[in-house]
Amino acid sequence: MTYKHTVQYYETDKMGITHHSNYIRWMEEARVDFLKQIGWSYEKLEADGVISPVTAIDCRYKASTTFPDEITIAVSVAEYRGVRLKFRYEMTDAAGKTVFEATSEHCFLDRSGRIVRPERELPKLHECLVSLASE
Repeated sequence: MTYKHTVQYYETDKMGITHHSNYIRWMEEARVDFLKQIGWSYEKLEADGVISPVTAIDCRYKASTTFPDEITIAVSVAEYRGVRLKFRYEMTDAAGKTVFEATSEHCFLDRSGRIVRPERELPKLHECLVSLASE
């Protein structure tokens, strides 16, 4: 699935280049949108008492972006192992050139910090993630 983000002026540094920290924010924007598109919005997860914190990020900056570039962010499930979920991100500019690649890893916890096992506690989410990870 894809998400579009237009680089904002305030996201650039003194040289007019997008500051590196913004790509991590865009990953979150795209991930939140992805989960909403598959029917498991953060609001729904939180209403079910589940949070999904980031446990790791790995990223590669491939090319610079500037204001007002339109960036397309492709998000997919790279891996799902029950309690661990890994997303893959590829950001491209309007010409289709890859500007950034990354993965983020997440776990599932309840509000007290206890590990949630979707297979047992959220079987519909589990089925959805299994099917997306096998695509």
